[in-house]
Amino acid sequence: MTRHQATATQLIDDDRVRVTRFDFEPGAETGWHRHEMDYVITTLTDCKMLLEEPGDESREVFISAGTVYRREEGVEHNVINGGDKPMSFVETELK
Repeated sequence: MTRHQATATQLIDDDRVRVTRFDFEPGAETGWHRHEMDYVITTLTDCKMLLEEPGDESREVFISAGTVYRREEGVEHNVINGGDKPMSFVETELK
């Protein structure tokens, strides 16, 4: 299945952080990637995410607008907008 790509807009990239805004139309994806740095996500909208994970695993998560969470480097996944409305979040990677 071919999906549209989420739009990634780099907001800051300096010696301490890289901050990127991601905007997804319904069904859009990031594509498979592995996080090389610890990171923090701040949701701008309600986000109904379908997460494809290694081993042909997948799971759905719902994260309310304004929620903040962090993950450590090494996370590998494809993030898909599993909802019927656009979704957006900001990712801050810690260098």
